[in-house]
Amino acid sequence: MKYCSISEASAKFNIPESTIRYYEKKGLLPLIERDEAGRRLFSEDQMTLLEIVIYLKNTHMPISGIKQYVDWVVQGDDTLELRLEMMKNHKRNVLAEISLMTESLKAIDVKINRYTGRIQERQEHNRMKK
Repeated sequence: MKYCSISEASAKFNIPESTIRYYEKKGLLPLIERDEAGRRLFSEDQMTLLEIVIYLKNTHMPISGIKQYVDWVVQGDDTLELRLEMMKNHKRNVLAEISLMTESLKAIDVKINRYTGRIQERQEHNRMKK
C-alpha cells in the first residue's frame, strides 16, 4: 500500500500542514498510521477522507458536523442512511448559501457599476474644465 507524508498531503490539497494536524486533533482523521519516527502516514483511504473533510469544511459544514460524519464512516455501512440524510441536508444548506451569495453579488455589482459611472462622469467633467 502506498502512503503519503503530511507534507505530500498538504501539497496535494494545497492546505497547510497545521490544518491537517488540527483536523486530526479534532478527530476528523482517525486511524492515521505513523512510522517508527512518529510521522503521520496517509493511506489512500485517509487521503480520500481528508479530501471529503476539506470539501465539507469548504462548504461551511461545522467541525461538529464533520466529526459526526467521520464517526459514521468509521462505524461502517450501518450508518449509510444517516450519512445520506446528512449529505442531503448539507446540500440544501449549501444551495441556500449559494443563492444568498448570488443575490448579494448582484447588489455589489450595482454598487460597482454606480461607482464606475460616477468616476467616469467626474473624469469627463474634469477634462471639459481644462
